[in-house]
Amino acid sequence: MYMEFMELRENISHGTKEYPFAQYHINQGAVYFPVHWHDEAEIIYIKEGTLRISISDQEYIGNAGSVFIVNPKELHYMSAPGMPILYYTLLFPLEFISFQTEDALEMDMMRPLRSGQLLLKNDLSAHGSIHDLMAILDELIQVNCRNDSGKQIKTRILLLRFLDILVSNYAFTVPSLSGKTEMQREILLYVQQNYCSRLSLQDLANHFYMSAKYLSRYFKLHFDLTFSQYIMHLRITHAKKLLETTALPITEIALCSGFSGVSYFIRSFKDHYGISPLQYRKQETAYPRLTGAQLAESRKFSIIS
Repeated sequence: MYMEFMELRENISHGTKEYPFAQYHINQGAVYFPVHWHDEAEIIYIKEGTLRISISDQEYIGNAGSVFIVNPKELHYMSAPGMPILYYTLLFPLEFISFQTEDALEMDMMRPLRSGQLLLKNDLSAHGSIHDLMAILDELIQVNCRNDSGKQIKTRILLLRFLDILVSNYAFTVPSLSGKTEMQREILLYVQQNYCSRLSLQDLANHFYMSAKYLSRYFKLHFDLTFSQYIMHLRITHAKKLLETTALPITEIALCSGFSGVSYFIRSFKDHYGISPLQYRKQETAYPRLTGAQLAESRKFSIIS
């Protein structure tokens, strides 16, 4: 059985402009969210099962009742290989709960949090007030499961209560001065910008003045994927979007997505999704034809923001 690589369209803001809060409920078998980052803060709340999480090169194992926070722009990936998992992710920009007035709260905490000069601790599972945090998250989830006209203010109040507990228990840290994370972002961004061309490991190594052998080890160590697995995921995800949103021929979709030939694309797509690209397209009842400009824009699609 193939493992499903979950899609994250991280170049698109979560939630809406009117309500910049998003809640996702993941309840399925083996999943894998490849390495990515986003501008929003993310709370991960595990209800059942076991989730492996890596945040800024620190690995955690979360079980039922575990709570994690991913700060804005922190590199992270998650997996639950071979076992059912049920958890929630809540994403929101820190501006959503910032008053942004020139007072001590803004200057000493909220602004440093938004700028990355101050970070929330990632693992809250052993937090002394974990049960209080879980109770707030349970209420927050229920509020956002209902079509409640007042849910926005309720959500902000609950998030502020959540933050208040963290403040009371000094659940903060300062970022490392190492440039390692920035280098990782630069590598991922370069791959994201060039995966539709015939980008090779050697091409990537040459760009960053590394040996291909060293870069191969670096990729696996920091991203939990080989270079070939990662670029395959980007290409397959892009091709899937084109199948869903355009009437382009399969051959053109293969070439637009960086595949060297249509046969290789069909075989790779079937290995990944269990059906051929044509079968997948037939499952769609309708799809719009994109203009040339829209198609060019669609090629920017990535799991990275």
